[in-house]
Formats: sequence, C-alpha cells, structure tokens
Amino acid sequence: MKVLVPVKRVVDYNVKVRVKSDGTGVDIANVKMSMNPFDEIAVEEAVRLKEKGAVTEVIAVSCGVTQCQETLRTAMAIGADRAILVETAADVELQPLAVAKLLKALVDKEGPSLVILGKQAIDDDCNQTGQMLAALTGMPQGTFASKVEVAGDKVNVTREVDGGLETVALSLPAVVTTDLRLNEPRYVTLPNIMKAKKKPLDVVKPADLGVDVTPRIKTLKVSEPPKRGAGVKVPDVATLVTKLKTEAKVI
Repeated sequence: MKVLVPVKRVVDYNVKVRVKSDGTGVDIANVKMSMNPFDEIAVEEAVRLKEKGAVTEVIAVSCGVTQCQETLRTAMAIGADRAILVETAADVELQPLAVAKLLKALVDKEGPSLVILGKQAIDDDCNQTGQMLAALTGMPQGTFASKVEVAGDKVNVTREVDGGLETVALSLPAVVTTDLRLNEPRYVTLPNIMKAKKKPLDVVKPADLGVDVTPRIKTLKVSEPPKRGAGVKVPDVATLVTKLKTEAKVI
C-alpha cells in the first residue's frame, strides 16, 4: 500500500513572527523555516504504518519554492522513501485550493491508497486543504485524527470532536488529517539525515500537472494582534468581583 504525505515549509514555531511594514504579509527574510508540526506528525504516522507492515511506500510531497527540498529531506530522514516537489516561483502565492488541485493531480498519477496530511498549517491556520482534496478526489475523509488503524481495505480513524472521541471506518483510498495527539514525531538522527540525501527527489512544475495556481483570494491587510494591556492590583475579593461585573463584564 502506498501513502502520500503532503508537507509544508513554514516559519518555525519558535520564531516570533513579524508583520511587514506595509501590511502585505509576514516578513520571512532571514527567518528560520521548518516543517509544519502537524505535517511532521503525518509523516511519523505514515512511517509507523510502514514499520507495522501495513504500508509499503511513503511518498512525501511539498508545493512551493526550491527551498522546500530541505523540508522534503527532513521527511525522508524521518522515514519517507522518496519525495516530490511541485516547484513554484517565490512570488507565487499558493492557496489551499491550488494546493489541493496539485495534490489531486499527484494522487491521480501515483495512485496512493491513503493520503495523510496535517489538519492545518501554523502560518495560515486555514484547515482546508485536506477537506478540499477529499472533495476533488471523491475519497472519504477522516479529519482531526488522534488514532489511525489500517484494517484490510479500510482505515479506522478516531477523531477528536467536541463531545469526546468519534471513530469512523473509511474505505480505502481515503484522506486523513492529523491532530496533535496522534503521535510524537521521532528525533531525526544524523545517519538518517545522510541517508535522506541519497533518496530520490523529483521536481515538477504546476504546468506539468495541468494545474492553474492563480490565487482566488486577495489578502487586504495583515496586522499584528493588539498588545496586551497592563494588569491592575485590587485590594480585596469584593473589588475584584465588582470590576469583573462593571468593567470587564464577564460575570
């Protein structure tokens, strides 16, 4: 069984994000970039399924600039067998629908039985690509997965919902998006990093896949959240309750 794992290159989660002075977006110049944490969980899950014998091949996919090859090498260091980069120019804004169309073209080409991807990227928090891909391909989907089990021609996905946990059985091929509690990604060792450099990495263009990646949504403005105001000290509980009622209006 073949598994496709899309991964995205994002600003590292430890970096304090800065907004450009003109408000057109986030400043990524000289900023550390890394794999989206949810996608890292997806790669780990795919590799674990391979180690259990349920999967025969894990293919990592990324869409973006040339530097995304570094992210794909990280995925292969975790355990992916090969990688595909859909390369775009630096001035091209890839939005969820365009990425879903690119992934759909790769699904048609590679024929995976399972697509595992992070539920969202930490840069835009859209949480759309997995659902859009499932709609475009006609595959069943299991989102926010906290447990994944492959059983024959089905995959059982335990989902995190408001009321607790929900388990659904999906017929393969299927799309699964990962939540934080699915697993904890392994530490990437230096020997595996060196091995990843020898694994195959194919580069294609959106035009090669017959996909138009023109943005459908225009970002009007990006701004930083308002700074948190200073706190105040109160002499007693009664004053605190009064302020919560009259000023904060939370009780």
